[in-house]
Amino acid sequence: MPTKVAIFIGSISDEVLVTPCAEVLRKLEIPFRFTVSSAHRTPQRTEALVDELEKQGCQVFICAAGMAAHLAGAVAARTCKPVIGIPLAASPLGGMDALLATMQMPPGFPVATMALDKAGARNAAWMAAQILALNDPALGERIKESRENFKTDVKKAGTDLERRWGFQNG
Repeated sequence: MPTKVAIFIGSISDEVLVTPCAEVLRKLEIPFRFTVSSAHRTPQRTEALVDELEKQGCQVFICAAGMAAHLAGAVAARTCKPVIGIPLAASPLGGMDALLATMQMPPGFPVATMALDKAGARNAAWMAAQILALNDPALGERIKESRENFKTDVKKAGTDLERRWGFQNG
């Protein structure tokens, strides 16, 4: 099955923060590729990967980087496919530098910017899934099912908490 989503991280040290993105894509049965490429250290690799993946049918690019965080912008400059950015808190500025670098794009080269770190990684996958579901009703159903499971999990957690604290229903 062709790759539908590409996940690029700027450094292997970012893997632990972005793994939740890959886990969500895997759970939703979305074919993806997870790799390292740097906008600054390997710009030719980044360009070549975007070109190669587009030719293979990739529909969405997810890019995670910290500090200067130009990876998502470099990819957005290379493709007209949706680019989702995950800013990472990798500097003494606590991720503010990465957040601003990811979201402050010039007109015509947008990057949909998620929250920092693992929360942003998860939502990047969900956003990619929603984009793909526009043309994949079965994926749309998997997303709906997952959301129902979230509701069930919250209700169960509430019931369990109330029971532990001695509260009765009603």
